[in-house]
Amino acid sequence: MKNLKFIISIAALLFMGAACTKFVAYNPQEDYQITANDYLKTADDFNKMAIGVYSPLQWLYANPVIGDVASDNSVSGGENATDVLGLQQIDDYQITANNFYFSEAWKSCYEGINRANYLHENKAKLDFAGKEALYGEVYFLRAYYYFELVRMFGDVPLFTEKRLSASDSRKFARAPKADVYKQIELDLNNAIKVLPSVNAQKGRVTKFAAHALLGKVLLYQNKFDAAAAILEPVVNGPFQLVTNFGDIFLQSGENGSESVFEIQYSNISPFYDWSNPGRGQGNLAVQMCGVRNLAGTSPYGQGWSINLPTKELASAFAAGDKRKAVTILDIEAYKTANPAFNISYLVAPYKNTGLYNQKYHPRKGETSGQVELNYLNNYRTIRFADVLLMAAEANNRATTPNDTKAQSYLNKVRQRAFGDNLHNITSTGAALKQAIWDERRLELAMEGDRFFDLVRTGQAASKITGFKANKNEVFPIPQQEVDISGLTQNTGY
Repeated sequence: MKNLKFIISIAALLFMGAACTKFVAYNPQEDYQITANDYLKTADDFNKMAIGVYSPLQWLYANPVIGDVASDNSVSGGENATDVLGLQQIDDYQITANNFYFSEAWKSCYEGINRANYLHENKAKLDFAGKEALYGEVYFLRAYYYFELVRMFGDVPLFTEKRLSASDSRKFARAPKADVYKQIELDLNNAIKVLPSVNAQKGRVTKFAAHALLGKVLLYQNKFDAAAAILEPVVNGPFQLVTNFGDIFLQSGENGSESVFEIQYSNISPFYDWSNPGRGQGNLAVQMCGVRNLAGTSPYGQGWSINLPTKELASAFAAGDKRKAVTILDIEAYKTANPAFNISYLVAPYKNTGLYNQKYHPRKGETSGQVELNYLNNYRTIRFADVLLMAAEANNRATTPNDTKAQSYLNKVRQRAFGDNLHNITSTGAALKQAIWDERRLELAMEGDRFFDLVRTGQAASKITGFKANKNEVFPIPQQEVDISGLTQNTGY
């Protein structure tokens, strides 16, 4: 979907929808507002609106950063102790409800949900070829937004029937997370029924993506039997592990044979708005993790030295594991190995580890316009390796474990990592379970899953410095939602 530009103009007008109680017979057309009666008249209209439901995915650029900074994988970094203060607070576990990054995640997810609901409430307006499949995409996206919310915040407001307006403030309380998960499962199961196995336009949702996300959702609820079953079609589907691990994260590797679902970013429409820097089509998280003030002739671009891998993560990779060099850039070692590049930088970052996020490090030629805001790097949301490891865990933890199958899936990932069969895992039971968890860290490092994996598996308190059990499993509800909408706050905040 690199060439499929997200609709902003008409879609934005339709989705904003201010409330009005002027009189019962009020017609919004009297105030020159565009409504569904004006716009949703053709299949193309519905398709453009569905594209608009994808757009807030791009605004969640910081969520993967949070998933590593809040864990033992990385530190906040930055220029100094007050740079990216919200990430500093997350890293130090001095977390408050006024954190910018939580507010942005909340707003972006609910904007996506509101857009999906708008299409849902207008579903009966028109019949056209491909309508059910298109709505499968919409329901997948709504499920994705709710999953991001529930794993970050726990109980959250749940609404599905219509788009909300300002007049609906204070009408919704936080729904129990079990109810939110139930709705996510419903949306994904409905999506699976109608989505195609292959979508001609790269980046659009497929049946396999819905299977994979549902498998992850079930794993988060410890529904291992169901997760194993729902993931099996993806395991046996058209995907394959890329031979060279590093190829996955290159521009040429986007939407490749290992890609189950990627959030699409683009540099084809240069974005200059520093007042709202995360709302363009480029991936701002790429700029965040680059070496600050980097100079020289290397292929790397400079960045803000945020989200720095820890030395502990680096040491977790065994000798011979090819993933380490792809995941972590040791800038001093790189300088020594490449003296012709004349690499230099002015100052080391705050909380300097000497290490940088290689998977998403900015590279020259991959941005345009306002350089910092327009990196084209897709976020690899669900990779086939992730599916294999989820399926391995689900089979290992099932009511009747299938450790042979779990070992097979785990070892496919390890064989790619080491290039041989000598590092295969032969353990069973609890030891195999821990091996799968450890493998998820190495395979998915700096991709945003680590914090959530530690929480769902009960390892967070023992692995993360500053983490308090029965509090930090979730983040605080943004304070403005507590103040304006009257929502209750999470325990301890």
